[in-house]
Amino acid sequence: MIQAITETGLSTNISTEDNRIDTSVASTQIRFLVKFINDLDGSIAYAYPQLTNGIKPRFTEMAFVYNINPNMYSGQIKLFPAGHWKYEVYEVSWTGTVEVVFGKAPATETDVLPVSSFTGVVQGIVTKGILNLTERSGTEQVQYTQHAEPDETNYIYYGQ
Repeated sequence: MIQAITETGLSTNISTEDNRIDTSVASTQIRFLVKFINDLDGSIAYAYPQLTNGIKPRFTEMAFVYNINPNMYSGQIKLFPAGHWKYEVYEVSWTGTVEVVFGKAPATETDVLPVSSFTGVVQGIVTKGILNLTERSGTEQVQYTQHAEPDETNYIYYGQ
């Protein structure tokens, strides 16, 4: 489970190499498309995370940047509301130059681009899990009101 806070960036290590699909290309030709699904309202967000340290033998360090105007191709996200989000990580491979931009990188796991060495191909899902997104302190959606203590007893009578 990944822990994160709303309106902030997110950096995480996710196991991706255990289930690597396209082993015919070098790890430098691989990027990951991450799909976030909100458990509460079913909203979906996609992003290609920034691979800050590249792909390691067992895991990949993925960084997402908070932005009020998200850009999935540069790893900018705006996840809202707080709560449990499921995430799915899809492997995308290139045989030529890797460019994570519109028209050269698939926008969803079912997006099929024209076949060329310059477009990415979704190979399949490599891992999935849960993201627990907590609200920043002071922005909680549930607010409580404190009332003064009653002067008399607080009994509730029912029946006869």
